[in-house]
Amino acid sequence: MTTSRRTFLKNSSALAASGLLMGIAVPTALQAAGTVHTPNAWVHIADDNTITLISARSEMGQGVYTSMPMLIAEELHVDLRKIKVRIAPPNTKLYGNPLLGGAQLTGGSTSVRDAWEKLRIGGAQVREMLITAAANQWGVDRSTLKAVDGHVLGAGGKKASYGSLAAAASKLPVPETVALKDPKDFTIVGKRTKRLDTPDKVNGQARFGIDVTLPGMVYAALEQCPVIGGTVKSYDGSKAKTMPGVIAVVQIPDGVAVVANSWWRANVARKALVIAWDEGAGASLTEQAMFDSLRAASKSGTPIALKAEGDPDAVMADSNKVLRAEYVSQLLSHSPLEPMNFTAHFENGKMRLIGPTQWQDAAQGQIAKAVGLAPEDVSVETTFLGGGFGRRIDIDFIIQAAQIAKQVKKPVKLVWSREDDMTHDFYRPQAIHTLAASLGADGKPTAMTFRLTSQSVTGRIFGLPAPVQDPLMTEAAVAGYNIPASRHDVVKHDAGLRVGYWRSVSHALNAFANEGFVDELAHMAGQDPYAYRMSLLDGKPRFAHVLKLAADKAGWGKALPAGHAHGIALMEGYDTYMAQVAEISLEDGAIKVHKVTVAADLGHMVNPDTVEAQIQSSVVFGLGAATLQQITLVNGRVQQTNFHQFPIVRMFQAPKIDIVLVESTEKPGGIGEPATALVAPAVANALAALTGKRLRQLPMTADAIKAA
Repeated sequence: MTTSRRTFLKNSSALAASGLLMGIAVPTALQAAGTVHTPNAWVHIADDNTITLISARSEMGQGVYTSMPMLIAEELHVDLRKIKVRIAPPNTKLYGNPLLGGAQLTGGSTSVRDAWEKLRIGGAQVREMLITAAANQWGVDRSTLKAVDGHVLGAGGKKASYGSLAAAASKLPVPETVALKDPKDFTIVGKRTKRLDTPDKVNGQARFGIDVTLPGMVYAALEQCPVIGGTVKSYDGSKAKTMPGVIAVVQIPDGVAVVANSWWRANVARKALVIAWDEGAGASLTEQAMFDSLRAASKSGTPIALKAEGDPDAVMADSNKVLRAEYVSQLLSHSPLEPMNFTAHFENGKMRLIGPTQWQDAAQGQIAKAVGLAPEDVSVETTFLGGGFGRRIDIDFIIQAAQIAKQVKKPVKLVWSREDDMTHDFYRPQAIHTLAASLGADGKPTAMTFRLTSQSVTGRIFGLPAPVQDPLMTEAAVAGYNIPASRHDVVKHDAGLRVGYWRSVSHALNAFANEGFVDELAHMAGQDPYAYRMSLLDGKPRFAHVLKLAADKAGWGKALPAGHAHGIALMEGYDTYMAQVAEISLEDGAIKVHKVTVAADLGHMVNPDTVEAQIQSSVVFGLGAATLQQITLVNGRVQQTNFHQFPIVRMFQAPKIDIVLVESTEKPGGIGEPATALVAPAVANALAALTGKRLRQLPMTADAIKAA
């Protein structure tokens, strides 16, 4: 068979449904018949009336190629499906993300939160400029004109397309203030909308990094030290150089690359390399030693205060009902289904980079530094991302591709294998939580202390000083419950393995500890876990509302099938208030999750269809982390190399997911990540209700349950 699956899909869909797909392709470059005019940084209009949105955020499955155009289309008064999308080039000044410190970075469930006003204002500005251009052209008062469906309309049947007005509009001053639509008048935003990128992803037209081809392109496979951080002492590539298709063997700081006329040949030849490694300081590392160092640091390290109210130590000292607990979260790999890859071409003193990244300006700047170029001589073209989850914030693999390309002087596509990807990740850090609380006569907590000990990803990536609180370690650390006296603090400790941001970041760590612990307090008080939580939420209406919605929808308190139990959990994350109820049983000693009920209040929603999809995705993602997955090390070597050892949730294992979305006029919250964080505590609480066994360490495998 000489036709690839992707080529077959392209050809067959073009024959079967070309008319259906017209007008909704997502271009990799502006594809206009005529001259393109740019009224602002976000909207490009061609004189053939083609409208292109410049998206500042990468599309990795979260739906920004639809939600971002929806915001523009609403204010611009155009048919959503007439808008095309192009990812922005690196430009921090225009496309930086203020919610993430100004970097041009996709993460932290910030895309809609950042764009909510920005893109609506951008669309409204262009609309008003087009109306002014028409008024000037017709010599009429602009108040007599209106924008409708990509045209400006005037009295007496006057009508001009946006494209015909774009040149004149782009020369006008941008209005500083514009009137935005009242949300009650929205016709696009807030409506269930099918994603614009789905057809291309189904028919094979969508370009992911792994799809990139360039004339004369060659392929690279990279052998890296089995201990992360190790370096090459010496190598012999003579045998690899004689193997079929091999073009070159080159050394870069991270290892030795074999370059060939196909990736398969490069990867086969890579196995013939003979390399002596300096394994470095990580050569004796184990995950248990990392846990031990965190536990010791929790006691001896310098805590950084997060919140202090009253004197919880004194209150607990006077109480005869005190609970203390330690919660432990494991190392995790990101393992997106598209492994790390990037294409680089060094020619005439310039570096062209094409592939999947979450952080465009860092890619440009750091690659320029790594290969000795000025940033303006490095271009970055972002493709679709086959998953990110925080892994593609790091740019190690992009630097590697550029370093190889500079030596080879040909377009080079570097592709990691699954084994490379899983054993050379920037892992979700381990966490040790130590908690204590005292109860009063009514069973409610009178005092609580909370300490998180973990590694600071922000310290590694951004150089955050050790004494400074890392806000991406403290997410959901302070739960929404009313407790009279409390102390929350964080101890930063480098346990020895490189770590990265992982979907929901520290929400997952802190929610597991907080929500498991408050469940324990409810049982200690002899009270229903749902009612107990509700009693601690006076003055917290959004928390209380989603908690009640989830409990009611799940049938909390009603009879369940024999051998089933419910667990409940609550959290605010990224300005989204969410509660989950998990219904579980045990099958052959392992947890079987039958249903997860989710109630979410995320303020204004742009596309409820995508909101539901992201919740479903997050629940499945979080379920794998809760019950199946962990990264372990022996002699500094990650032991999990593929999905047979780091299992993902398969279709037959996925629970039914029942979702309740709150209609709200609050500012938008993020939704790509929060649901991930609540799965583990909801399941752990259900397990405790079912078996009486409280598992405080993840993952909750059959062996862990048996040993509890």
